[in-house]
Amino acid sequence: MDHTALSLIELGAVFFALGVLGRLAGRIGLSPIPLYLLGGLCFGSGGLIPLTDIGDFTHLASEIGVVLLLLLLGLEYSAAELFTGLRRSWTAGLLDIVLNAAPGAAVALLLGWGPIGAIVMAGVTYISSSGIIAKVLGDLGRLGNRETPVVLSILVFEDLVMALYLPILTAILGGVSLLGGLEAVGISLLVITVVLVIALKFGRYVSALVDSDDREVFLLKILGAALLVAGLASAMQVSAAVGAFLLGIAVSGSTAHNATRLLEPLRDLFAAVFFVVFGLNTDPKSIPPVLGWAVVLAVATTLTKVGTGWWAARRQNIGKLGRARAGAALVARGEFSIVIAGLAVTAGAVDGELAALATAYVLLMAVLGPTAARVVEPIAKALQRKRKPPAEPEPKTEAAKTEADSQPVTGS
Repeated sequence: MDHTALSLIELGAVFFALGVLGRLAGRIGLSPIPLYLLGGLCFGSGGLIPLTDIGDFTHLASEIGVVLLLLLLGLEYSAAELFTGLRRSWTAGLLDIVLNAAPGAAVALLLGWGPIGAIVMAGVTYISSSGIIAKVLGDLGRLGNRETPVVLSILVFEDLVMALYLPILTAILGGVSLLGGLEAVGISLLVITVVLVIALKFGRYVSALVDSDDREVFLLKILGAALLVAGLASAMQVSAAVGAFLLGIAVSGSTAHNATRLLEPLRDLFAAVFFVVFGLNTDPKSIPPVLGWAVVLAVATTLTKVGTGWWAARRQNIGKLGRARAGAALVARGEFSIVIAGLAVTAGAVDGELAALATAYVLLMAVLGPTAARVVEPIAKALQRKRKPPAEPEPKTEAAKTEADSQPVTGS
C-alpha cells in the first residue's frame, strides 16, 4: 500500500480511537489521560498493533501538544495573580516540594537510577495536574468554595517551580558542565524575570499585538506567536513549554479569554496525541516489574498531597471538611508528570524502566485523583456523623409538660 495512504489510515484510526476513549472517559467520570496512555501502550512498541508510518507527524504533534498545554495554562493567570498566589502560598508550596518530591527521588535512588533519575522522578511525583484538577473542581461545582483559592494558589506555586525546574532539568539531561548548567539556569531566570515584568507592565500591548476580530487571523497570530516563543526559548536553553507558559501569562483580559476558547479544541487534539506518543514509546512488558513501586508511590504521594492541602487550608482557617476537599483535589497527576518523564526518555539520559514507572504511576494517579475528589466529602461527612455524640433530649418546658399530661392515655 502507498506510504501516504497507509499513514492517513493509521492517523485516522488513532484520532477516531482517541475520540472513542474520550467519550468513554466522560461516561465513567474520569480524565481521559489514563485511557490515552493505555491506547498508546496498545499500539506502540510491544503492543497489539504497532504503528510505524506516522512517527514523524506524531513526534511533532506531541511537541505542539506540550506547547499548547502550557500556553493555555498560562492564559489562566495574569502576572499579578501569579505574584499574589506566590505571596499567599509560598510556605505551603515549600512543604509541597519537600513532601511530594522526596518519595519519587527516594524510589529512583533505591532502584539504582542515580542522581539524574532521582531529579526526574522527584518532578514526576511532585507536580499535580492543573488540567485534571480544574476539570474536576468545575464538574463538582466547587469553584466557589472557600478552599478552592488555596488549591489554586498551590497550583500557581507549582507552575512557577516548573518554570525553574524544567530549564535546569533540560540542562542536566543535555549533559552540560556545571558552568554550562549555571549559565542555563541564569539565562532561564533572566528570561522568566523579563517576561514577567513585561507581562505585568506591558501585558496590554502584548494582548493588542496578537488580538484580532477575525477568528482565523486571531488563531494564526496566537498559535504562531506561541510556537515562535517556544522555539526561541528552546534555542536559549529554556524549556519550550516554559516559553509558551510565559507567553500565556503576558496575554491578559478579554484577549486571553477569547484565545482560550479558540485554542481549547487544538490543545485537546494535540495533547491527546502527546499522551498517546508517550504510551507508544513505552513497552507494556516493562510495566509489570515496576508496578509494585508505582503502587507504593501512589499511596505515599496521595497521603502527602492530602496532607499538603489540609495544612494549607488550615492556615486559612477553613473547616475540616474544606481541608479534606483541598487535600483530595491536589492528588491527581497527569500532563506535567508525563512531560518531565518524556524529556528524560527523549534525552536518553535515564533508565528505560523510568518511563514505565512514570506511565504506571500517572495511570494510577489520574484515576485516583478524580475519584478521591468525588468521594472525600461523603466519607468525611460520614466520619463526622460517627464521631459526633448523640444529642441529649432537651428538657421539657412546663407548658410542654402540661400539654403532655393533658393528652388522653391510649391502650388497654
